[in-house]
Amino acid sequence: MSLKLRLTITQFLQFFIWGAWLISFGKYMLSLDMGKNIGTLFATAGIASFIMPTIVGIIADRWINSERLLGILHLLGAGCLFMASSSKDFDTLYLYMFLNALVFMPTIGLSYSVCYSVMAKNKMDTIKDFPPIRTWGTVGFIVAMWIVNLSGWVTSSNQLLLASCAAIFLGLYSFTLPSSPPAKVQKGSSFISKLGLDALVLLKQKKMAVFFLFAVLLGVCLQITNSYGSTFLDSFSIDFPDSFSVKYDIIFLSFSQISEALFILAIPFFMRKFGIKIVMLMSFAAWVLRFALFGIGDPGSGMIWLTLSMIIYGMAFDFFNISGSLFIEKETPSQFRASAQGMLMMVTNGLGAIIGNYGAQAIINHYTVNKITDWATAWFIFAAYALIIGILFAIFFKYRREPEIKKERLVKN
Repeated sequence: MSLKLRLTITQFLQFFIWGAWLISFGKYMLSLDMGKNIGTLFATAGIASFIMPTIVGIIADRWINSERLLGILHLLGAGCLFMASSSKDFDTLYLYMFLNALVFMPTIGLSYSVCYSVMAKNKMDTIKDFPPIRTWGTVGFIVAMWIVNLSGWVTSSNQLLLASCAAIFLGLYSFTLPSSPPAKVQKGSSFISKLGLDALVLLKQKKMAVFFLFAVLLGVCLQITNSYGSTFLDSFSIDFPDSFSVKYDIIFLSFSQISEALFILAIPFFMRKFGIKIVMLMSFAAWVLRFALFGIGDPGSGMIWLTLSMIIYGMAFDFFNISGSLFIEKETPSQFRASAQGMLMMVTNGLGAIIGNYGAQAIINHYTVNKITDWATAWFIFAAYALIIGILFAIFFKYRREPEIKKERLVKN
């Protein structure tokens, strides 16, 4: 089996696990009369991402092979998902989904680190070769969504069982991947370096400090439509019961992931042509459109706007998440790249997602009266937020690629 195929299988299963429940879970909670707590439960991923990826990155950088740690975490996650599948009260469901988030969220950055490590050892070009491999992660996410929708599991706990089975498979498969050993701590390293916290040195650079700040602010946007997309489309079930976007809402939402898969392939061109700042600004603009088009769309005459929102999602998500990861990979010294990837996950899917989910829940609950939500107003508020932070990013983020020797000096200091 070729190396690219082995890494492709890893990415496919990594995101298949997430896709099996992430988009449909809001509607599942609605069926259990837990609709007011959707943001609270989805914020578990943010809390976990804030706590765990950096810790896991430190362990992978210093003590345990990344591929082994990946396998262990997925096997633990499989058990959490299985227990969550039989939980019918919110407190119990919250507990197991929180535990699952603690072990699953760091595996995203860890799976990237495994790929980068293996590709570097085999002299592969990460900017050119990684996006096509990562695209299959999105394909896995889409396949899982379609299985859940077509099987009628959107409001069933079977979606969690499907995710659990996939996690077991990936957990065992991870142990067969090429070795990604931890970097050796250099003799005479500082106390911070020995603890694996040396990735914090990145914040000494103004451009990196500003980058991470806006990673938090943009991270607020990342999971809002994942958390509330299915419940939003479900709100049209009375007026448009026969619409494709209502009957097959999860499949319709999967068009966002299809768009994501296509935009990933465009990243090498855009990164080389325009650089990280312009690519990131494209992401901000796309988030404005993503929310605004939701605000004016409906399954009737406004179907075109909903469809365009699905298409623009690929640019919104990829041009920040994937390009940001590649930016960190290129700007970070090799001995603590796993920690730096963990930091990126911590501030985006961690702190940003916590603020985003609780903030979105507060806004949506505020505009919900007698179980009827003024979705348009909520989406326009989110669009205005994305517009404001996009303008601020254009003003404050200054970037000029530094030569390799400067990066090495930074490590020694």
